[in-house]
Amino acid sequence: MADLARVAGVSKITVSRALSDSPLVNRETRERLQALAQKLGYKLNVSARNLRLRRSHTVAVIVEMKPSHDRTMLDPYPLILLGGISQELTAHGYSVLLTTRQGATAAAVQAADGLILLGQGSRQDAVRRFDKLGLPMVVWGAPGEGDEHVVVGSNNRQGGSVVADHFIALGRRNPVFVGNPNHPEIFDRLNGFVDALAAHGVKPLLIRRDEFTLTSGMDAMYSLAERQVPFDAVFACSDLLAMGAIRALNELGRSVPRDVSVVGYDDMPLAASFLPPLSSVRQDWQEGGTLLARKVLSMIGDKAVPSEVLPVELIVRET
Repeated sequence: MADLARVAGVSKITVSRALSDSPLVNRETRERLQALAQKLGYKLNVSARNLRLRRSHTVAVIVEMKPSHDRTMLDPYPLILLGGISQELTAHGYSVLLTTRQGATAAAVQAADGLILLGQGSRQDAVRRFDKLGLPMVVWGAPGEGDEHVVVGSNNRQGGSVVADHFIALGRRNPVFVGNPNHPEIFDRLNGFVDALAAHGVKPLLIRRDEFTLTSGMDAMYSLAERQVPFDAVFACSDLLAMGAIRALNELGRSVPRDVSVVGYDDMPLAASFLPPLSSVRQDWQEGGTLLARKVLSMIGDKAVPSEVLPVELIVRET
């Protein structure tokens, strides 16, 4: 860099800024220095720069889910969240290191400047695990009492409450909740659902299912049918669970929505084109991803940031 600065007749800091596309150097000078660097075969040593700055300019994004045939990484969760994260981090000159929980022990993750964890895991086990890395960390999920972590997530209690009100307005009196409340987000959805129903003297039945898949949703309905449990509404904690439930109900000869009302969660794009079009609680994942990135960048800069909860919306369609 010193040699390049001497040839160009400028300072080292001007060369550094020009090669980093800094707006502090005018466009003509930037282009001249970049062309000269290319002609002389000079490349910025990013590793040396990062070592000097004690920064890697990388944020690790860990997806706390086990991809399966029914639930892939191509689904809106986590894809839309990742889009919001990547766009914001890239705009601030940071690279994204994406991995799953299984690959999160790699040295590259431990060398990152910060960490975004998508999902808290059952009983927050993922949060406790990645806390040990000692990195600035922001989590997508549900903030709990006494939780000192920075959490960004949707208002899951509100989501459960609006579904309960919807069922009551339809005259449903025997609702079922399908999901695993060991996950903080699902726990809040269940509590919001239960509390809103209790105001009308209605108590839902909980069907625990660990997998958020079509198969799991179908299995839940077959289980209810085998036990001859009366029910007229299903609140599934994901859209895939809801779609599986509807498929099983059709096979069992029960009409949706005449016999059973069904509401999912997430409002993935497939929900609108599903037959019948699925009613679902919509989360703003794009905004969520942007907020996750902004907060982890602030933490990397030693700024205090609060947790944040985003509103949700019930999208009523034909189920």
